[in-house]
Amino acid sequence: MAEKVDYSLVAEQLKELAEGDERWLPALSNAAALIWDQVSDINWVGFYLVDGADDQSLVLGPFQGRVACTSIPFGSGVCGTAAREDAAQLVPDVHAFPGHIACDSASKSEVVVPLHRQLSDGSQQVVGVLDCDSPEKARFTECDLRGFRLLASVIEESVALVPYR
Repeated sequence: MAEKVDYSLVAEQLKELAEGDERWLPALSNAAALIWDQVSDINWVGFYLVDGADDQSLVLGPFQGRVACTSIPFGSGVCGTAAREDAAQLVPDVHAFPGHIACDSASKSEVVVPLHRQLSDGSQQVVGVLDCDSPEKARFTECDLRGFRLLASVIEESVALVPYR
């Protein structure tokens, strides 16, 4: 059984890491490393960013773990579904998820949360996803999903997120 994560503490650490530097690359790199260090029983954590060249796919961003898929079309797999639907995904068994993309065959469960930026008209635009995989089935709970949503909100508030170009 996975250790309980104090996501509020991780969020505070994330705020401190991002303080004074809104650049997305170092912020997301440190965020991936921090989550990797603080969340047990995971085999991959990182970011996929909207590809600004077509706005219909995600491109690999900073991560921790094994080699990953470099591009994911909107609507494909867990990440592409989260981006297309602008909805978090809590998947206890990735092999039962329609269209699952197996970047790492060891992954068995996954949590994905969309990342947004505020537009000048007040609306929000999906600019990427925070993705975390585990080699354990049903590793992530509703509590973890709330925690990852908290981390995503800290990133959205702290970092100048834009589509990747």
